[in-house]
Amino acid sequence: MEVWIILILIVLIASFLQTSTGYGFSIIGTPFLLLLYPAHTAIQVNIILSICLSTFMIFKIRKEIDTSLLIRLIKGSIAGLIVGIFIYLFLDIQLLKIIVGALILILTILLILKWTINRTSNRDLLTGGISGLLTTSIGVPGPPLLLYFSGARIDKTTLRSTTLAYYLFVYFASLVMQISFGGTTKETWISSLLAIPPLFAGILLGQLFFKWISQKTFRMITYVILIFTGGYLLLTSL
Repeated sequence: MEVWIILILIVLIASFLQTSTGYGFSIIGTPFLLLLYPAHTAIQVNIILSICLSTFMIFKIRKEIDTSLLIRLIKGSIAGLIVGIFIYLFLDIQLLKIIVGALILILTILLILKWTINRTSNRDLLTGGISGLLTTSIGVPGPPLLLYFSGARIDKTTLRSTTLAYYLFVYFASLVMQISFGGTTKETWISSLLAIPPLFAGILLGQLFFKWISQKTFRMITYVILIFTGGYLLLTSL
């Protein structure tokens, strides 16, 4: 029962952040889910809930999507998804968490220091590739997108809608690949079903909050999420 209560709180907070900022569900949810479940179960629970969230949200925000950017991200993610599934099946997830955590912290510091990135088609593709790799390997596609889009100073509305549409593709593809090559468990699906009510509660709260966030506040929330995620990945891997 205690595990279920913690699960509900994690999902509520993570879905609120995801809906209000465009990021946060996997970035916040996955590290805590890894404390409750075995690695593969935690990753699949995160992916299943993320698919539910993206599916629900996409119909409300589809008109705000940057279609050309979305297509490039999806194209780039395909190679990353394939590489990531091998990491998921065979490589040490702890080592990957250390590398990702350190990279997130370094790049976040650069963003805080006003480091900017000029968007190009090739960088869109590369960002999608790295994001795809992280999705099938540890279920966290957000950090590369968050770092890249923040550095490029993309408008928060476009950012939120485009990333949610991208997540719908990349999470579904990842789940199919993980189940096909690594299987799944009954615990994964029971936990996912239990988490759906708090997931939708967080979505509704996040939609209300999004209207009141300024671009500056949005950027500050982004930095906090990134620093927390990078630090947490390092601390739980050492």
